[in-house]
Amino acid sequence: MTITHQVLVLLLIGYVVYTIDLKKNYFPVPVVLVLLGIALSFLPFFSSLKISKDVIFNVFLPALLFTSAYQFPQSQLKKNFGIIATLSTAGLFATTALLGIGIYFISGSLVPISWTAAFLLAAILVPTDPVSVTAIIKNSTGQEQIADIVEGESMVNDGTSIVLFTIFLSMFETGNGFSIGRLIGDFFLVSLGGVAIGLMSGWLLSKAIRFTHHKQYQVMLTIVVAYGGFYIAEAIGGSGVLATVVAGIMLSFEIGRSIKEDKLKESLDGFWDIINPTVLSVLFLLIGIQMTEYLAFPHWGAAIMIFFLSVIARFLVLGGFVYGVPAWRNEFDSDFSTTALMSWAGIKGSMSVALLLWLESTASEGNQLLVSLAFAAILLSLVIQSMGIFPLAKLLPQKSGG
Repeated sequence: MTITHQVLVLLLIGYVVYTIDLKKNYFPVPVVLVLLGIALSFLPFFSSLKISKDVIFNVFLPALLFTSAYQFPQSQLKKNFGIIATLSTAGLFATTALLGIGIYFISGSLVPISWTAAFLLAAILVPTDPVSVTAIIKNSTGQEQIADIVEGESMVNDGTSIVLFTIFLSMFETGNGFSIGRLIGDFFLVSLGGVAIGLMSGWLLSKAIRFTHHKQYQVMLTIVVAYGGFYIAEAIGGSGVLATVVAGIMLSFEIGRSIKEDKLKESLDGFWDIINPTVLSVLFLLIGIQMTEYLAFPHWGAAIMIFFLSVIARFLVLGGFVYGVPAWRNEFDSDFSTTALMSWAGIKGSMSVALLLWLESTASEGNQLLVSLAFAAILLSLVIQSMGIFPLAKLLPQKSGG
């Protein structure tokens, strides 16, 4: 059987899962897909099916990021821009530092790893990928602001996490020491390059899309920009993630400002709302198939501790930022229910998998253990956090911030 037959079967399985529409019962679809992927990995039919970080970066991510960006509510972006930008940059740096320190000290008695390896593992686990969790938060609590902050943060922090990961990976492979100057310099260089390409491609899209009223051609332009901006930014050393996100946000503003009279939004949704679940279903099934070979390792105790550390580190950082800034503190309840819900909603997903597959592709010794720990922590996050978000959302007193 060829890879085409295997992918077609995965598409069929994804179609069945989405047709059941488990979200109506607050049961996250990605969990089902990953668990099905693990089960499928034991079938000889799928034994040769693998996924690489290049496939995730170059095929899956641009579509997922662009869809999230152009569909993100403009009102919530304007209202929460400050907290989204802060959490996805400074917040992610702080979470990585806190988690890395925790991993180093906690894992020492179970599976000793170096400082560099601890921070590398933290960089893999900090990007968030809420997927259907934001819909569950909105449906169960009505707190759209909290859900939109989590979703907005996840769109941007992917770019930040890549910068951190590449620096720590270089340190891990070469044994070089940590340089705060290099970290800041690389971050601004990569981020500004991605934002610049995103602004340029988004501006060109907003102008070009007015030259034709054929909805098919307008949709084609968005595909070119979603993938073209990503590839161009990566080619010049910028962040393809930020380029695609910025272009999608600019399209969202253009739709809201000057082309309300058209049905462009409906046309775009008609296309991207098909692409999004298609890509997600194949991606999470492949993640399940890929991770199985790494889960049979003897250090699950360490993986469980790392998973809970990732939630605790995120909770502490979110609490510090949300309740440390008066303008943000006044928008939410003062009982830490906001940060508890936002912390639990910070699920690990596609970006974390892409980064650990990047680590897997290198030739450094000790990668196998780190990849196994990361895969196990991601699986725990997907299952425990995804399935726990609805009962937690109903349990915590969410009264304001909507």
